[in-house]
Amino acid sequence: MSSQWPLIIAATTSVFAVIGVGAAVRRIGWLSEEADRSLLKLVINLFLPCLIFTVVADNPAMKQAGNVLLAPAVGFGALLVGLAAAMLATRLGPRLTGLHDAAQRRTFALSVGTYNYGFLPLPLVKVLFGDRTLGVLFVHNVGVGLALWTIGIMMLSGAAGRRWWRRMVNPPSLAVVVALAVNYLDPVQRLPHVAQAGLGILRTAIEWLGEATVPVALVLVGATMADELRSGGGTMGRADSAKVVAWSCLLRLVLLPLTILGAAVLLPASYDLKCVLVVEAAMPSAVFPVLLARHYGGDPGTALRAVVSTSLLSLLTIPIWISIGLEWVGAPTGP
Repeated sequence: MSSQWPLIIAATTSVFAVIGVGAAVRRIGWLSEEADRSLLKLVINLFLPCLIFTVVADNPAMKQAGNVLLAPAVGFGALLVGLAAAMLATRLGPRLTGLHDAAQRRTFALSVGTYNYGFLPLPLVKVLFGDRTLGVLFVHNVGVGLALWTIGIMMLSGAAGRRWWRRMVNPPSLAVVVALAVNYLDPVQRLPHVAQAGLGILRTAIEWLGEATVPVALVLVGATMADELRSGGGTMGRADSAKVVAWSCLLRLVLLPLTILGAAVLLPASYDLKCVLVVEAAMPSAVFPVLLARHYGGDPGTALRAVVSTSLLSLLTIPIWISIGLEWVGAPTGP
């Protein structure tokens, strides 16, 4: 445990340092809100698909059927368990939870039940385990995204919405499918050497674009959090706000990590998938539910409290849970 601790601390601190830079550049006016949409489009539609293709297309871990089939199923199940646990907690009543109406309860369940499965675990997995495990993370996230856009949206709004499946047909998901096909078929080896050399140049360009994903995404996360903190979080009273924060941290950073780590130990999964689960177990609430609450009739203030409180506290809990999780599953560190 002691040998792993410095690397985990360094990786966690680096991630939050870049998020802090994003918040700082927003406050001093270097990154405007108008620029967010363009940068986010670049990240989602170009940088992230390039990164996914780089780490999945030539990844030996993707030759294992368990990583291709079990990883998304586990992602779907982990989010489903989180949503159910958070919704069950809201049944304790407003005196204990501070949640007084249906919108607050639904938003709490989505925000606390949804762990940050995207840009926060991405650099941690890459630093701690390397590209092999990073590829498994992307396949795992397909299942998480499916659960979020079906069960999660249904929980928040009361209906899944029309053509929800279109949200799953996006550049990152398509990149996963294409990269898995390339990994399985390995068509490059059948081409002449001249063609292989040309594809090598293209592969280098794709790798360079993919390397921009993490820093740009983390800067955007920091800027978004700075905006939400400035908004004040609605009109919830101080006592109710404290209850929401306490329950958010207890569920998201204590009870649910134990559940996910238990699954990591018990499931007949590869070491790569176990490592993904260890990192995901330590994650705070995702930032995206704040935006979903605005769009689907939830309570953004409740989501904001869950996201900010768990994110800040996770700076301390992430190293602890990852270190404990690695001991439990016996997973090696180091790329």
